[in-house]
Amino acid sequence: MTAIPLSPTASRDDRPIIIAALFILVILVAGTAYTWAHFGSAPLLSPTYLLQQLQIGSFLGIVAAGMMLVILISQIDLSVPWTLAAAAMMATAVDGPLAIPVGLGIGLLVGIVNGIGVAYLRVPSMIFTLGVNAVLRGLMVAHTGGYAPQTAATELMRVLAAERTFGIPNALFVWAGVSLQRTPLGRYIYAIGNKEAAAYLAGVDTRRVTVICFALCSLAAALAGVLLAGYSTKAYQAMGDAYLLPSIAAVVIGGTNILGGRGRYLGTLVGVVLIVLLNSVLSIMDMPEAGRQVIYGAVIIFMLLVYGRGERVTS
Repeated sequence: MTAIPLSPTASRDDRPIIIAALFILVILVAGTAYTWAHFGSAPLLSPTYLLQQLQIGSFLGIVAAGMMLVILISQIDLSVPWTLAAAAMMATAVDGPLAIPVGLGIGLLVGIVNGIGVAYLRVPSMIFTLGVNAVLRGLMVAHTGGYAPQTAATELMRVLAAERTFGIPNALFVWAGVSLQRTPLGRYIYAIGNKEAAAYLAGVDTRRVTVICFALCSLAAALAGVLLAGYSTKAYQAMGDAYLLPSIAAVVIGGTNILGGRGRYLGTLVGVVLIVLLNSVLSIMDMPEAGRQVIYGAVIIFMLLVYGRGERVTS
């Protein structure tokens, strides 16, 4: 679904991936020590627990895959929360075989609007996508009267998100399908992220590539919304709010330069795993949501201080 480009600077991006992997080990050790001391067991190291966490993380991983694309071109998409929610709510409202296509169609439409606003109207992405997010929120509230249109997802949505094949959650297969795709636009994406004007002078259709990146980002958010509705068997207001900051955090933690032009999707994958395990350990410790948001923000700031301020690729 989401086209992930190959980084032309793979060797430079190994350091943040290694650092994030070490953080994962620290989280596992600390969480295991805590659970052993308080509950007399170490569930964090069991395959069943880890597989369950990966299933939950697949939704965030899909969102982060799309977010990485827009960050690579030096942009940001703040409409992800309500793109995810709108796709889920409309998919559950339509029901039947058209449920998933309608949900994905909502995401694609939102992404194209975002791309046109940023690429052609030249509105800063932070402002434009934030406005689109507010519009989507208003439309969904008006459409549903403040309630989800349906409390049950379709069977296909449930199978893709909650069922397992050979003991492996189907959501992981969907996530893998998103992650394994590559795009011939990869070099253009990195070129735009490094210097849009230079990419334009080199013959790159920068506006077209920008629209495609935003379309894929919103499509990924919509896919995550459809799967999340299948996993929870319902769609509800603000269900996407919990995915905005963690998706950005996963991308940044994985070593993608917040200014664009540099990053590897392997890093984003590691970042997603780190975020999911961190959230799991904080839940075990009964950390309130406000505290988790503070920690997410602190982790982003720390990672930026460690390796996020490096120069972008110029060659």
